[in-house]
Amino acid sequence: MSRCPWGTADELYIRYHDEEWGVPVFDDQKQFEFLILESAQAGLSWHTILKKRKNYRIAYDQFDVQKVAKYDEKKIEELMQNSGIIRNRRKIEASINNAKLFLELQKEFGSFSNFIWSYVDNKPLVNHWKSIREIPAQTELSERISKDLKKRGFKFLGAIIIYSHLQATGIVNDHLVDCFRWKECQKI
Repeated sequence: MSRCPWGTADELYIRYHDEEWGVPVFDDQKQFEFLILESAQAGLSWHTILKKRKNYRIAYDQFDVQKVAKYDEKKIEELMQNSGIIRNRRKIEASINNAKLFLELQKEFGSFSNFIWSYVDNKPLVNHWKSIREIPAQTELSERISKDLKKRGFKFLGAIIIYSHLQATGIVNDHLVDCFRWKECQKI
């Protein structure tokens, strides 16, 4: 069984690659979770975030966007003391800001999922990469979405982070064509 090379580093990566990465996500809570995690990852490795993911779930009330949007200065200080997450004040403040704006997008579009999937006409973009070197860090699509989100006030969601989000949530299928998940993700 062939697997994308990055998905073989250790058990954490194997599980993430085999069970989540590239699977189309239409659930807003899961979309919000990935937005929080992807923005926390800025400048760090994804492996660091995966190791802290359980801690993030606890610290961020299971990624309940309604609760996160109401976090105040006291909660920010609590998160800054939490060694189980990335303790970067700007990233924490951005996550709260983004939660509030996420709720606005839900009101405007019916769901965040409706908003983000509209960029691809509700169908995953399936790429046909043969080598990991072919996979871009960002695309015109991720730049468009990032600009739209920034215009709406979102923070820590540049084109590279958004492209990672698109890959993680299956909006883009960037599994290599010889990876067993490439076809599986298309069937989901």
